Amino acid sequence: MSKGLSLWFAFSSIILLAVTAIMISYSGWLASLLFVLSIANIGWGFVIRAKKERQEGRAASTSESAS
Repeated sequence: MSKGLSLWFAFSSIILLAVTAIMISYSGWLASLLFVLSIANIGWGFVIRAKKERQEGRAASTSESAS
């Protein structure tokens, strides 16, 4: 995964978790929704990273077999 994309997922996850912490004081339901959204965002980042690594692995194995 590129550094920019990694930074985006890190920054967006921190912001979502911070807003979740603030919302605990105001609305439990909204805090719960934001918590689920935060976990989904973190999970999506892991999925994107795994797909990128899998694509890079296939490209490397294809170039090795062509040599």
